Order: sequence, then C-alpha cells, then structure tokens
Amino acid sequence: MENQVNLELHNLMIRCQQCSLANSRTQVVIGDYGPIYGMLFIGEAPGQEEDRIGRPFVGRSGKLLDEMLSQLGLDRSKVSVLNINKCRPPNNRAPTPTEMEICGSNWLDKQIKNLVPKLIITLGSTPLKYFFPNAKMTASKGNLLVLNSGIPVYPLFHPSYILRKRNLYQEYKKDFIAMYKYYLKLKNLDQIITPIENNQSNLDNFF
Repeated sequence: MENQVNLELHNLMIRCQQCSLANSRTQVVIGDYGPIYGMLFIGEAPGQEEDRIGRPFVGRSGKLLDEMLSQLGLDRSKVSVLNINKCRPPNNRAPTPTEMEICGSNWLDKQIKNLVPKLIITLGSTPLKYFFPNAKMTASKGNLLVLNSGIPVYPLFHPSYILRKRNLYQEYKKDFIAMYKYYLKLKNLDQIITPIENNQSNLDNFF
C-alpha cells in the first residue's frame, strides 16, 4: 500500500503544471526515499545537475553531504533527501514564496506524511523558513525546533554554504555528529558514535 501511495503521488508530481517552473525544467526531481521513520534531509530546490540527472544533491553540495553521512557510517540509502521545490528555478535563483507554497503544500507535505520521519534536518535557511518563517539560520543552527505535528526539526547549514565558508568545515562535521546522536536518542538506540576517520577526506576534494 505504501509503494502504491508513493507511485500515485509521483505520477501526479511529474505532470505538475501548477507554477511557471514547469516551463523551464528538464524534469521533476522527486527526491530520494530512504526508510520510513528515519532521517529526512530537506533542501531548497534542484540545481543544474539535479535537473539534468533527476536526483537531489548530486553536484558538489551532494558530494559534501555524502561525506558528512559517511563519517557516521551512513550512505544515501539510509536517509531520505528531498527539496521543497521539485523543479529547478531559472539560473539557480531561489524559489519565490509562492513557488514554495505551491510545491510544498501539494507535494512536500504529502511526502513527509508518507515518510513519517523521526527527524527532519533542514539544509540552509530556505527550508528552515518554510517551516518556521521567523527563524534565523545562524541562531537556529544546531538547536531543536518542533513542528505542530510533533516532528522535531534540526537546522543545519546547506553544504553549499560550507563550500563557500571553508573555515566552517570541521564544525560542520561536528554538527552532523551531534544531529545523529540526537536522532539515535529518538530511535531509542544505545549506540556510541565513533566518527570514521578518513585521512584523504578534506574540503579540497570538492574544488
């Protein structure tokens, strides 16, 4: 039944014409589904590579996201990764409030309902403000917020921000560890996090 619900939703999403972004997209980037009751990462909108390939976070930001998951012993199959908007805005501009409202209410909110995440991790200020319009990214980063539905939200910087602010790289790794420790508490798992050290891993790999 779960797969049938997702298939019906996906079939509607790929035919969506509810805003002008449908005119410039290559394809609808539905997102990557991991296990239900798991971690859900939410970004802003597809970029050029995502629009071409049809998956979220496949460019440099995606490589950094994969790096952060890898230090936790995870890969993309263990988490869900979505964007608010499923279509790329022209020239990679930020989606407008109207575009976010249309896509969020029609698609993202339903995806969240289907996934029933234990923890939502917002990546960057745009998804944070989608859920909490008055929140400030710097003040909210690493602090737990809660939706009216009861789902906890853990705000983190978008990987692209870390690619621009290279001095925050080590702090970003610690933020992911802190987030995952909190997630394990939610899952009632008694597990000690031992970051996987990789001497070859540093931010220079992403340039």
